[in-house]
Amino acid sequence: MKPGKTGIRRMIAALGYSRQGLVSAYKNEAAFRQEVWLALVLVPFAFWLELPLAHTLWLVASLAMVLVVELLNSAIEAVVDRIGPEHHELAGRAKDTASAAVLLTLLLAIFVWVMVLAEHVF
Repeated sequence: MKPGKTGIRRMIAALGYSRQGLVSAYKNEAAFRQEVWLALVLVPFAFWLELPLAHTLWLVASLAMVLVVELLNSAIEAVVDRIGPEHHELAGRAKDTASAAVLLTLLLAIFVWVMVLAEHVF
């Protein structure tokens, strides 16, 4: 086990690091900011629709997944950029693959929203 904080102190420190990560992503990543604002609009809308709870949770979870994958994409980009500014095939592949993960998650979220709304609204 690594030396350092344990128990509740470690949990509190971990929450602080997570908060720093969210603030950093919001401050430095335009895509993350856009997705946060989209979620801030769509989550209340999902509850306003008064759908069955499971369907509302699917809508909210799909948006949360987009944010999580965007955070991972930002982390990968930051690590790759830290290594060096010169182009390297593997660095490009890592960044492109992470970007593709965001795209697939966005498409999944759109699919979930369309399917749920098609069943209940249209």
